Amino acid sequence: MSEPARVHLSKSAPDAYKTLAAFSRTVGGIADASGIDARLKELVQIHVSQLNGCAFCVRVHLDRAATAGISADTIAQIPVWRESGVFSERERAGLELAEAFTFIHEDGIPADVYDRVGGILSEDEYVALSWILVAINAFNRVAIAGRYGVPPREDLDREGRDAAAGVAW
Repeated sequence: MSEPARVHLSKSAPDAYKTLAAFSRTVGGIADASGIDARLKELVQIHVSQLNGCAFCVRVHLDRAATAGISADTIAQIPVWRESGVFSERERAGLELAEAFTFIHEDGIPADVYDRVGGILSEDEYVALSWILVAINAFNRVAIAGRYGVPPREDLDREGRDAAAGVAW
């Protein structure tokens, strides 16, 4: 039995979606200016999307991670980053901050996380990474609310064209 169709927010209010996409590009510029590299950016966006259960955004950021040269082994280690030895101190700080931003409703950004991450990242890096985390959490909510599909890989050409046109994600 299939589920009834959901409202597709990016198609139903394209101006709002385009504004969110523009916000994301602005955040990307802030990240670039502060020295947040593509690897760290993609690692945290994959992790947030995993934590939120957003299969659509996981797919998008897995593809971007591959383009950034992140190995399948590293990607597979994201859910167990605390036990894994493949992440740098900066990446561990980013992954920890990603969790705090995703579960912000529980305790805000706990003081121990803020202090630990702040001891590793510069203020500019912390700000940039925080905005990345705000943006990906917003995109996750749009995709999850609309139950954006994750088609088999053979359908990705259509998905990629839609994404490039600003239709979905």
